[in-house]
Amino acid sequence: MIDARILVIDDQVLNLEILLEYFAGETSVAPDTAGDGESAWQRLQDPANAYQLIVLDRMMPGVDGIELLRRIKREPQLAGIPVIMQTAANSAEQIREGLEAGAYYYLTKPYRRDELLAIVHAALADAETRHALRRQLDRHIDALHFLDAGNFTIRTIDEAGQLASFLAQACPDPDKAVVGISELLINGIEHGNLGISYAEKTRLKFADSWREEIDRRAGLPENLGKRLRISFQRDAGQIMLRVADEGRGFDWHDYLEMNPQRACDPNGRGIALARMLSFSSIRYEGVGNVAVAAIAGPLPAGAQRS
Repeated sequence: MIDARILVIDDQVLNLEILLEYFAGETSVAPDTAGDGESAWQRLQDPANAYQLIVLDRMMPGVDGIELLRRIKREPQLAGIPVIMQTAANSAEQIREGLEAGAYYYLTKPYRRDELLAIVHAALADAETRHALRRQLDRHIDALHFLDAGNFTIRTIDEAGQLASFLAQACPDPDKAVVGISELLINGIEHGNLGISYAEKTRLKFADSWREEIDRRAGLPENLGKRLRISFQRDAGQIMLRVADEGRGFDWHDYLEMNPQRACDPNGRGIALARMLSFSSIRYEGVGNVAVAAIAGPLPAGAQRS
Protein backbone atom coordinates (compact mmCIF):
# COMPACT_ATOMS: atom_id res chain seq x y z
CA MET A 1 0.00 0.00 0.00
CA ILE A 2 1.26 3.49 -0.81
CA ASP A 3 2.02 5.64 2.24
CA ALA A 4 -1.17 7.32 3.42
CA ARG A 5 -0.93 10.69 5.15
CA ILE A 6 -2.96 10.64 8.36
CA LEU A 7 -3.86 13.66 10.50
CA VAL A 8 -4.17 12.72 14.19
CA ILE A 9 -6.01 15.33 16.28
CA ASP A 10 -5.98 15.26 20.09
CA ASP A 11 -5.54 17.96 22.74
CA GLN A 12 -3.70 15.57 25.08
CA VAL A 13 0.03 15.33 24.36
CA LEU A 14 0.24 11.89 25.98
CA ASN A 15 -2.51 10.56 23.72
CA LEU A 16 -0.69 11.85 20.64
CA GLU A 17 2.52 10.20 21.81
CA ILE A 18 0.73 6.89 22.32
CA LEU A 19 -0.83 7.09 18.86
CA LEU A 20 2.50 7.87 17.23
CA GLU A 21 4.00 4.91 19.08
CA TYR A 22 1.18 2.70 17.80
CA PHE A 23 1.89 3.85 14.25
CA ALA A 24 5.65 3.28 14.61
CA GLY A 25 6.80 0.59 12.21
CA GLU A 26 3.73 0.93 9.99
CA THR A 27 5.36 1.79 6.69
CA SER A 28 1.98 2.15 4.98
CA VAL A 29 1.03 5.29 6.92
CA ALA A 30 2.64 8.67 7.59
CA PRO A 31 1.01 10.33 10.63
CA ASP A 32 0.91 14.07 11.27
CA THR A 33 -0.48 15.64 14.46
CA ALA A 34 -2.54 18.61 15.62
CA GLY A 35 -3.22 19.56 19.24
CA ASP A 36 -6.56 21.32 18.82
CA GLY A 37 -9.45 21.77 16.42
CA GLU A 38 -8.43 25.15 15.01
CA SER A 39 -4.87 24.15 14.15
CA ALA A 40 -6.21 20.95 12.63
CA TRP A 41 -8.63 22.98 10.51
CA GLN A 42 -5.78 25.15 9.25
CA ARG A 43 -3.77 22.06 8.29
CA LEU A 44 -6.75 20.55 6.50
CA GLN A 45 -7.34 23.71 4.48
CA ASP A 46 -3.73 23.83 3.30
CA PRO A 47 -3.72 22.21 -0.19
CA ALA A 48 -0.16 21.01 0.43
CA ASN A 49 -1.53 18.61 3.06
CA ALA A 50 -3.30 15.89 1.10
CA TYR A 51 -4.52 13.75 3.98
CA GLN A 52 -6.10 10.37 3.25
CA LEU A 53 -7.45 9.77 6.77
CA ILE A 54 -8.29 11.71 9.93
CA VAL A 55 -8.14 10.28 13.46
CA LEU A 56 -10.14 12.74 15.53
CA ASP A 57 -10.63 13.09 19.28
CA ARG A 58 -14.18 13.97 20.23
CA MET A 59 -13.59 15.79 23.53
CA MET A 60 -11.43 18.89 22.97
CA PRO A 61 -11.65 22.49 24.27
CA GLY A 62 -12.72 25.16 21.82
CA VAL A 63 -13.59 23.49 18.53
CA ASP A 64 -14.44 19.95 19.64
CA GLY A 65 -14.42 16.83 17.50
CA ILE A 66 -18.06 17.00 16.46
CA GLU A 67 -17.82 20.65 15.37
CA LEU A 68 -14.62 20.00 13.42
CA LEU A 69 -16.20 16.94 11.83
CA ARG A 70 -19.17 19.01 10.69
CA ARG A 71 -16.84 21.60 9.19
CA ILE A 72 -14.99 18.87 7.32
CA LYS A 73 -18.18 17.38 5.90
CA ARG A 74 -19.40 20.80 4.74
CA GLU A 75 -16.21 21.38 2.75
CA PRO A 76 -16.40 19.66 -0.68
CA GLN A 77 -12.63 19.21 -0.92
CA LEU A 78 -12.49 17.49 2.48
CA ALA A 79 -15.83 15.71 2.77
CA GLY A 80 -14.55 12.50 1.19
CA ILE A 81 -11.74 11.97 3.71
CA PRO A 82 -12.70 9.12 6.08
CA VAL A 83 -12.77 10.08 9.76
CA ILE A 84 -12.14 7.79 12.72
CA MET A 85 -13.62 9.26 15.89
CA GLN A 86 -11.70 8.32 19.04
CA THR A 87 -13.21 9.11 22.41
CA ALA A 88 -13.85 7.97 25.95
CA ALA A 89 -17.54 8.76 25.43
CA ASN A 90 -19.01 5.36 24.72
CA SER A 91 -22.74 5.90 25.17
CA ALA A 92 -24.87 4.76 22.26
CA GLU A 93 -26.32 8.25 21.84
CA GLN A 94 -22.92 9.94 21.64
CA ILE A 95 -21.63 7.36 19.19
CA ARG A 96 -24.78 7.79 17.11
CA GLU A 97 -24.21 11.56 17.06
CA GLY A 98 -20.73 11.01 15.64
CA LEU A 99 -22.00 8.54 13.06
CA GLU A 100 -24.72 10.92 11.93
CA ALA A 101 -22.17 13.74 11.62
CA GLY A 102 -20.07 11.60 9.29
CA ALA A 103 -17.63 9.62 11.46
CA TYR A 104 -18.35 6.12 10.16
CA TYR A 105 -15.45 4.57 12.06
CA TYR A 106 -15.15 4.70 15.84
CA LEU A 107 -12.59 3.86 18.52
CA THR A 108 -13.55 3.90 22.19
CA LYS A 109 -10.69 4.58 24.59
CA PRO A 110 -8.76 2.73 25.80
CA TYR A 111 -8.02 0.62 22.73
CA ARG A 112 -5.19 -1.66 21.69
CA ARG A 113 -2.72 -1.11 18.88
CA ASP A 114 -4.22 -3.93 16.80
CA GLU A 115 -7.69 -2.38 17.13
CA LEU A 116 -6.40 0.98 15.93
CA LEU A 117 -4.51 -0.49 12.98
CA ALA A 118 -7.44 -2.69 11.96
CA ILE A 119 -9.85 0.24 11.78
CA VAL A 120 -7.24 2.45 10.06
CA HIS A 121 -6.57 -0.17 7.40
CA ALA A 122 -10.31 -0.77 6.93
CA ALA A 123 -11.01 2.95 6.49
CA LEU A 124 -8.14 3.39 4.03
CA ALA A 125 -9.14 0.29 2.07
CA ASP A 126 -12.76 1.43 1.87
CA ALA A 127 -11.66 4.86 0.66
CA GLU A 128 -9.35 3.38 -1.97
CA THR A 129 -12.17 1.13 -3.19
CA ARG A 130 -14.42 4.17 -3.62
CA HIS A 131 -11.69 6.08 -5.46
CA ALA A 132 -11.04 3.12 -7.76
CA LEU A 133 -14.73 2.79 -8.56
CA ARG A 134 -14.98 6.48 -9.38
CA ARG A 135 -11.94 6.27 -11.63
CA GLN A 136 -13.65 3.47 -13.53
CA LEU A 137 -16.66 5.70 -14.16
CA ASP A 138 -14.69 7.57 -16.80
CA ARG A 139 -14.35 4.41 -18.85
CA HIS A 140 -18.06 4.11 -19.56
CA ILE A 141 -19.93 6.14 -22.12
CA ASP A 142 -22.71 8.65 -21.55
CA ALA A 143 -24.99 6.57 -23.76
CA LEU A 144 -25.69 4.42 -20.69
CA HIS A 145 -28.04 7.20 -19.57
CA PHE A 146 -30.41 5.70 -22.13
CA LEU A 147 -30.35 2.23 -20.57
CA ASP A 148 -33.88 1.28 -19.50
CA ALA A 149 -33.46 -2.37 -18.52
CA GLY A 150 -30.82 -5.04 -18.33
CA ASN A 151 -29.91 -8.34 -16.69
CA PHE A 152 -26.38 -9.19 -15.61
CA THR A 153 -24.55 -12.14 -14.06
CA ILE A 154 -21.23 -11.95 -12.21
CA ARG A 155 -19.13 -14.17 -9.95
CA THR A 156 -16.10 -12.31 -8.56
CA ILE A 157 -15.28 -9.19 -6.55
CA ASP A 158 -13.42 -7.70 -9.51
CA GLU A 159 -16.46 -8.20 -11.74
CA ALA A 160 -18.58 -6.50 -9.06
CA GLY A 161 -16.45 -3.36 -9.30
CA GLN A 162 -16.61 -3.33 -13.09
CA LEU A 163 -20.38 -3.80 -13.18
CA ALA A 164 -20.97 -1.21 -10.44
CA SER A 165 -19.07 1.40 -12.46
CA PHE A 166 -20.97 0.42 -15.60
CA LEU A 167 -24.44 0.63 -14.03
CA ALA A 168 -23.65 3.83 -12.14
CA GLN A 169 -23.29 5.68 -15.43
CA ALA A 170 -26.95 4.98 -16.09
CA CYS A 171 -27.93 6.70 -12.82
CA PRO A 172 -28.73 10.38 -12.13
CA ASP A 173 -25.60 10.83 -9.96
CA PRO A 174 -22.99 8.22 -10.97
CA ASP A 175 -20.53 9.33 -8.29
CA LYS A 176 -23.00 8.56 -5.51
CA ALA A 177 -24.57 5.52 -7.13
CA VAL A 178 -21.32 3.63 -7.73
CA VAL A 179 -20.57 3.33 -4.00
CA GLY A 180 -23.95 1.85 -3.09
CA ILE A 181 -24.16 -0.48 -6.08
CA SER A 182 -20.68 -1.80 -5.32
CA GLU A 183 -21.61 -2.42 -1.67
CA LEU A 184 -24.67 -4.46 -2.63
CA LEU A 185 -22.76 -6.54 -5.17
CA ILE A 186 -19.81 -7.23 -2.88
CA ASN A 187 -22.17 -8.06 -0.02
CA GLY A 188 -23.98 -10.60 -2.18
CA ILE A 189 -20.72 -12.28 -3.19
CA GLU A 190 -18.85 -12.34 0.12
CA HIS A 191 -21.69 -12.99 2.58
CA GLY A 192 -24.11 -14.71 0.20
CA ASN A 193 -22.30 -16.90 -2.30
CA LEU A 194 -19.06 -17.33 -0.33
CA GLY A 195 -20.71 -17.62 3.09
CA ILE A 196 -18.41 -15.30 5.04
CA SER A 197 -20.15 -14.39 8.30
CA TYR A 198 -19.99 -11.02 10.04
CA ALA A 199 -17.70 -12.39 12.76
CA GLU A 200 -15.47 -14.07 10.19
CA LYS A 201 -15.09 -10.85 8.23
CA THR A 202 -14.19 -8.97 11.42
CA ARG A 203 -11.41 -11.48 12.13
CA LEU A 204 -10.22 -11.33 8.52
CA LYS A 205 -10.09 -7.54 8.62
CA PHE A 206 -8.07 -7.61 11.85
CA ALA A 207 -5.68 -10.07 10.20
CA ASP A 208 -5.59 -8.03 6.98
CA SER A 209 -6.44 -11.18 5.03
CA TRP A 210 -9.99 -10.50 3.80
CA ARG A 211 -9.13 -10.41 0.09
CA GLU A 212 -7.02 -13.55 0.31
CA GLU A 213 -9.93 -15.44 1.89
CA ILE A 214 -12.34 -14.09 -0.74
CA ASP A 215 -10.11 -15.41 -3.52
CA ARG A 216 -9.60 -18.74 -1.74
CA ARG A 217 -13.31 -19.36 -1.24
CA ALA A 218 -14.13 -18.24 -4.77
CA GLY A 219 -11.87 -21.02 -6.03
CA LEU A 220 -13.46 -23.80 -3.98
CA PRO A 221 -15.32 -26.42 -6.07
CA GLU A 222 -18.60 -25.82 -4.24
CA ASN A 223 -18.50 -22.11 -5.11
CA LEU A 224 -17.33 -22.18 -8.72
CA GLY A 225 -20.85 -22.43 -10.09
CA LYS A 226 -22.42 -19.76 -7.88
CA ARG A 227 -23.45 -16.51 -9.52
CA LEU A 228 -24.82 -13.13 -8.53
CA ARG A 229 -27.75 -12.07 -10.70
CA ILE A 230 -28.55 -8.40 -11.12
CA SER A 231 -31.49 -6.75 -12.84
CA PHE A 232 -31.68 -3.05 -13.71
CA GLN A 233 -35.01 -1.38 -14.46
CA ARG A 234 -35.78 2.30 -15.08
CA ASP A 235 -39.43 3.21 -14.65
CA ALA A 236 -41.58 6.14 -13.47
CA GLY A 237 -38.73 8.43 -12.53
CA GLN A 238 -36.69 5.93 -10.57
CA ILE A 239 -34.25 3.08 -11.04
CA MET A 240 -34.84 -0.30 -9.40
CA LEU A 241 -31.84 -2.54 -8.85
CA ARG A 242 -32.38 -6.18 -7.84
CA VAL A 243 -29.42 -8.24 -6.61
CA ALA A 244 -29.95 -11.97 -5.95
CA ASP A 245 -27.28 -14.28 -4.53
CA GLU A 246 -27.29 -18.05 -3.96
CA GLY A 247 -26.59 -17.91 -0.24
CA ARG A 248 -28.67 -18.87 2.79
CA GLY A 249 -29.71 -15.29 3.50
CA PHE A 250 -29.36 -13.28 6.71
CA ASP A 251 -31.34 -11.21 9.20
CA TRP A 252 -30.96 -7.86 7.47
CA HIS A 253 -33.15 -5.70 9.71
CA ASP A 254 -30.28 -4.55 11.95
CA TYR A 255 -28.03 -3.52 9.06
CA LEU A 256 -30.06 -0.78 7.37
CA GLU A 257 -29.07 1.79 10.01
CA MET A 258 -25.67 2.71 11.46
CA ASN A 259 -25.51 0.69 14.68
CA PRO A 260 -23.45 2.19 17.55
CA GLN A 261 -22.72 -1.32 18.84
CA ARG A 262 -20.80 -2.08 15.64
CA ALA A 263 -19.16 1.33 15.30
CA CYS A 264 -15.79 0.07 16.53
CA ASP A 265 -15.71 -2.93 14.18
CA PRO A 266 -13.75 -2.68 10.92
CA ASN A 267 -16.83 -3.89 9.01
CA GLY A 268 -20.62 -3.84 9.22
CA ARG A 269 -21.45 -0.38 7.87
CA GLY A 270 -21.66 -1.03 4.10
CA ILE A 271 -25.40 -1.53 3.68
CA ALA A 272 -26.28 1.40 5.95
CA LEU A 273 -23.86 3.67 4.09
CA ALA A 274 -25.28 2.53 0.75
CA ARG A 275 -28.77 3.40 1.97
CA MET A 276 -27.65 6.80 3.30
CA LEU A 277 -25.47 7.88 0.39
CA SER A 278 -26.73 6.12 -2.74
CA PHE A 279 -30.29 4.84 -2.53
CA SER A 280 -33.69 6.27 -1.71
CA SER A 281 -34.67 2.88 -0.27
CA ILE A 282 -33.40 -0.67 0.25
CA ARG A 283 -35.43 -3.73 1.12
CA TYR A 284 -34.71 -7.45 1.22
CA GLU A 285 -36.83 -10.31 -0.04
CA GLY A 286 -37.00 -14.02 0.64
CA VAL A 287 -34.57 -15.16 3.34
CA GLY A 288 -32.49 -12.03 2.81
CA ASN A 289 -30.63 -13.21 -0.27
CA VAL A 290 -32.38 -10.73 -2.59
CA ALA A 291 -31.72 -7.00 -2.21
CA VAL A 292 -33.96 -4.46 -3.96
CA ALA A 293 -32.68 -0.88 -4.04
CA ALA A 294 -34.25 2.25 -5.51
CA ILE A 295 -32.54 5.34 -6.91
CA ALA A 296 -34.87 8.29 -7.42
CA GLY A 297 -34.29 11.28 -9.65
CA PRO A 298 -34.10 12.44 -13.26
CA LEU A 299 -31.33 11.76 -15.75
CA PRO A 300 -28.36 14.14 -15.71
CA ALA A 301 -28.64 17.36 -17.70
CA GLY A 302 -27.87 16.75 -21.34
CA ALA A 303 -29.13 13.18 -21.21
CA GLN A 304 -32.86 13.96 -21.09
CA ARG A 305 -34.93 12.23 -23.71
CA SER A 306 -37.15 14.07 -26.12
